Amino acid sequence: MYQYTPFDTQFVKQRAAQFRDQLQRNLAGTLGDDEFRALRLQNGWYIQRHAPMARIAVPYGELSATQLRMLARIAREFDRGYAHFTTRQNCQYNWIPLPKSADVMDLLASVSMHGIQTSGNCIRNITSDCFAGVAADEIIDPRPYCEILRQWSTLNPEFAFLPRKFKIAVSGAREDRAAIAWHDIGLQLLKNDAGEIGFKVLVGGGMGRTPVIGTVINEFLPWQQILVYLEAIVRVYNRYGRRDNMYKARIKILVKAEGQRFLDDVAEEYQKILALDADGREQIIPQAEFDRVAAHFVTPAGVAPIADSRIDIPADAPAAFQRWLERNVHAHRLAGYRSVTLSLKRTGQAPGDITDAQMELAADLADRFSQAELRVSHDQNLVLPWVRESELFALWQAARAASFAAPNIGLLTDMIACPGGDFCALANARSIPIAEAITERFDDIDELYDIGDIDLHISGCINSCGHHHSGHIGILGVDKDGSEWYQVTLGGLDGSAISGHQSTPGKVIGPSFAADEVPDVIEAVLDTYRQQRSTAAERFIDTVTRIGLDPFKTAANAQRRSTAKA
Repeated sequence: MYQYTPFDTQFVKQRAAQFRDQLQRNLAGTLGDDEFRALRLQNGWYIQRHAPMARIAVPYGELSATQLRMLARIAREFDRGYAHFTTRQNCQYNWIPLPKSADVMDLLASVSMHGIQTSGNCIRNITSDCFAGVAADEIIDPRPYCEILRQWSTLNPEFAFLPRKFKIAVSGAREDRAAIAWHDIGLQLLKNDAGEIGFKVLVGGGMGRTPVIGTVINEFLPWQQILVYLEAIVRVYNRYGRRDNMYKARIKILVKAEGQRFLDDVAEEYQKILALDADGREQIIPQAEFDRVAAHFVTPAGVAPIADSRIDIPADAPAAFQRWLERNVHAHRLAGYRSVTLSLKRTGQAPGDITDAQMELAADLADRFSQAELRVSHDQNLVLPWVRESELFALWQAARAASFAAPNIGLLTDMIACPGGDFCALANARSIPIAEAITERFDDIDELYDIGDIDLHISGCINSCGHHHSGHIGILGVDKDGSEWYQVTLGGLDGSAISGHQSTPGKVIGPSFAADEVPDVIEAVLDTYRQQRSTAAERFIDTVTRIGLDPFKTAANAQRRSTAKA
């Protein structure tokens, strides 16, 4: 893991002190709410439906046990005893009183954490693969590049007030687990035939009102030039992005509207920046600087390949352990090791939510089994990246006792959901009750295994924080005359920049449904899948692609108990 330098430590502590001064002036009435709003937002502090919401950055998803314990302490002492992990590898609190926010900032700074640029019209938290550095299919470890991007983008004055928020995701594996095509900029690390490292660069992806898949703007950019190229892209966006209409302000709208002209402007700006070498202003990454950062992302001391290692399955091990091995345990680049997902999806608790006690238990598991390191996944779970195969049974027992061992990773109840209308002032409808109703309906593990791999994503509004566009099944909350209704989409996909599978937005299968109809609709859709799949092994998304949406539309609309349409 990256360890803060004295400069890094001083930087976040000074930022916390600056925020405390701003907060005190606001509370005293000498700094107006409008002026304070931009300042608090760029430190991750929102005002939501019921109370302030704090968003804490977990850069590229990497988290230490010490940091997780601090998040637990904040939940316990300042919030209502829990927090929420998001699809963009952030941690959110929903009930911290604003007068206490500076105290929270100080505590975060003490463990090398902050909320800087987790909101506002700036470059947000850099996200990546939760298995970075340990994935069996990894080509290049993306973490050093993510850290360099984080340092470059943090409080960069040129990009502090962009037309709209800006998100960058990086993948270094064959399977894209960072959803790079859905980001303002998506970066895929590659090696060319000569063994040189570079980036495939995608630009203009995004969800929201207008789902757009990112456009490949460069097939192979030498890694040393990535900051130059990103600066060129963001400069062009900063210059021409819409500032008169927030719904048309994202870079995806600019790329779509300008087409080749945008690509040409980026290429021209890129060459201009490269030409500044004589003035010492170029941003080619020196090898020495990369090596300095990369030195933090090495295999932990005491971890080495284990010859002839195998997973010991006791003769009396229950079937639940075998299912856990199949679903929650993942291949590793080192022989004798696995990475393990701790499921945060359970009945009675919103997807991605975690209590202070559960955070403490997860930190204990990381200390005992994973070199005191965890990851936050895009799917709102936690991952232990350094688990010995010989300790898997012991880990399963401990994880089961801590309620983290549900063998549902990749199955229907391993759903993504935003906090929705229970907390968010922007939401049109609640997400959490829908997630809970579906979880309760499909609580039979045998049925979940029969349904097989499926991604279900729920958003409470068109801002798409629950990534409903990319779900095999997507559920979107909509407002109809002050009532909560839900659109259902099918066929969404997070693609892979290597395998050739294309990211695809799902398509709406009919008018919206009332809240109490949604579980029946999902069940009808899944029954249709099981009737129509060519073999028991054919995945839901493959069946949808093969037979089209019509059979699913018919089944879903048969569940409608109201003639009203949204």
